[in-house]
Amino acid sequence: MKMITAIVNKEDSGAVCNALTKGGFSVTKLSTTGGFLMAGNMTLLIGTEDEKVDEAIELIASCSRQRTEVVPSTANYGIGVTTTYPLQVTVGGATIFVTNVERFEKL
Repeated sequence: MKMITAIVNKEDSGAVCNALTKGGFSVTKLSTTGGFLMAGNMTLLIGTEDEKVDEAIELIASCSRQRTEVVPSTANYGIGVTTTYPLQVTVGGATIFVTNVERFEKL
């Protein structure tokens, strides 16, 4: 048995969860915040059999897309002088970890 931990963008999380549920996977959702942009993410926990891991990852990939956003950033030019300028960053997609599960019980 495997545990898939998938971190997806909050905007994609609904579509990802729907696709996984329709595919027969049980999903636990956790609201999380990324450290770089401090933006909302959804961390999904999916327990599945070894042979179904690739299927789950394909479903996640089909609903998670990377996109470019412009976010404000600041620069400090010296004593008390700062300015704000737009910074283009890539967001979205998914970060996926697959780990072995030593024991699983559903009570």
